[in-house]
Amino acid sequence: MLTDHLRPGLRLVIAGVAPAGPPQTHRHYYAGRGNSFWQLLHESGLVPARLGPEDDERLPEFGIGLTDLAKSVTAMPDGGVTVHYDVAGLGAKVAAVRPLAVAFVSKTAAQAYASGARLPLPHEWGATGWDVAGRPGFVLPGPSGANNGMALPLRIALWRDLADFLETL
Repeated sequence: MLTDHLRPGLRLVIAGVAPAGPPQTHRHYYAGRGNSFWQLLHESGLVPARLGPEDDERLPEFGIGLTDLAKSVTAMPDGGVTVHYDVAGLGAKVAAVRPLAVAFVSKTAAQAYASGARLPLPHEWGATGWDVAGRPGFVLPGPSGANNGMALPLRIALWRDLADFLETL
């Protein structure tokens, strides 16, 4: 699994579910084919320059950290995987770096966290109404190619809502 890019003083921690595919497939966050994470990050105004997956370790320079809700998966005999969510681990990481907010990059990630933390499941994009280690949560549409059914301009607008949300904190 990928190494976290976290440090104290961040504006935002972005939490995904888990990297897709085996570690040798993707050595950087959001490097999958068709993944629009880096475009969304820039066009939302969260970072001033267009970055790419190879720049993932630089994101803390822009006040943004990266982690996953799951750092391990188990391969199943049928070819599927079981994802092991670490709700307490994410909470500990957020408590250690104390960002202004935590953004989940899919409803799947936000709902997995909420379920494990016994919080109301979010069904909409935007602020969750609950916290992760005392920091407000926010749900973004996922950037993966699997989410290409949602028009890119709408995804950009929802990511801009996060940038606006951060300005209010």
